[in-house]
Amino acid sequence: MPDPVWSEPAAVEIPAPTGEVRLLSAVQRRLLAVPGSREAAVTLSHLGEHALGWMAIAAAGMAVDPGRRGRWAMVGVGTFGAHATSVVVKRVVRRRRPDHPAVTVGVGTPSTLSFPSSHATSTTAFALLAGSVSGVPVAPALVPVMLASRLVLGVHYPSDVLAGAAVGAGCAALTRVVWESDAVQDVLPATLRDGAASPRVTQNPEEKR
Repeated sequence: MPDPVWSEPAAVEIPAPTGEVRLLSAVQRRLLAVPGSREAAVTLSHLGEHALGWMAIAAAGMAVDPGRRGRWAMVGVGTFGAHATSVVVKRVVRRRRPDHPAVTVGVGTPSTLSFPSSHATSTTAFALLAGSVSGVPVAPALVPVMLASRLVLGVHYPSDVLAGAAVGAGCAALTRVVWESDAVQDVLPATLRDGAASPRVTQNPEEKR
């Protein structure tokens, strides 16, 4: 009986990293060197998933700050709208998430689509809107941390998070303009109307005489 012939396993060719893969890998190595960075990034990932954490905070604002209930409703609506916008753009662009041995993926994701980062989009919109309502500069403290966390976890390219932040900022600005318009204020329940809308022109009853 002839001896079995053993063949060498086929070599697996690893694609050369692109410029953005190299940048992501370098940033990831530096950020992961910070103690607790991965754990913090995972926490932020869960908090920002589908923008649910930010919308929950907006709902809490409506409950504990009745004087600005309408403004907190605006925060929730704007945050949801920003997340939805990012999902639509992702399905149009269809860029795949990082997939290279040089990048370590540290968390699961609900889809394989990458551009723009929905976490970056919704977080930026929430931070800008919540900051405008509360008077607290939320965005400078929260947005860079969220953007960095997506790179720590290796689930987005740098251009994904930067684009997400830009889309989120645009959505926040649009939300404020639309929410404060007479057309929207007139259809809102009385408890959600606010004094930030453009002032109405009213006629003095004395002028009718």
